[in-house]
Amino acid sequence: MTDIARLFGWRRAPGFYKDRLFHLAVLAAFFFWAALWLYTPVRPVSPHQVLSWKYFFLVFLQPILEESAFRGFLQGWFYQFPWGRSGRRGVTSANGLTSILFTLGHFGSHPPLWAVSVLIPSLIFGYFRDRYGSVTPSIVLHLIYNAGYFTLTGLP
Repeated sequence: MTDIARLFGWRRAPGFYKDRLFHLAVLAAFFFWAALWLYTPVRPVSPHQVLSWKYFFLVFLQPILEESAFRGFLQGWFYQFPWGRSGRRGVTSANGLTSILFTLGHFGSHPPLWAVSVLIPSLIFGYFRDRYGSVTPSIVLHLIYNAGYFTLTGLP
């Protein structure tokens, strides 16, 4: 594996889908969606919209790009420093700083409350990046979270 692939976390993560903590992270998505359903007006997407390029981009391509940039490059780079590997309760400093930057990046495209709400999922995605040294679990989780979010709230 090249140094660039390693830096971006582009490596296999065998068996991550069998991890009980991964199952809990997927289950947490349902609680996030339930809160979304209860506290905001939802506009579920139509079957026609699910087959659109916009939906495909937001649910599939955007998570791959974001996870490669944030969890892959940034978190991987921060993790190379001794301070990046330190942390508390399973959250490394690299993950924490990356998640803060990820959250700040959402202020441009989301209302403030929803921009802040991506912090917890971001920490979860980063946890699995650290746990497996790969962005694969993070990408899969991000796909799942985005699929529910955009299916409930509609397309921007």
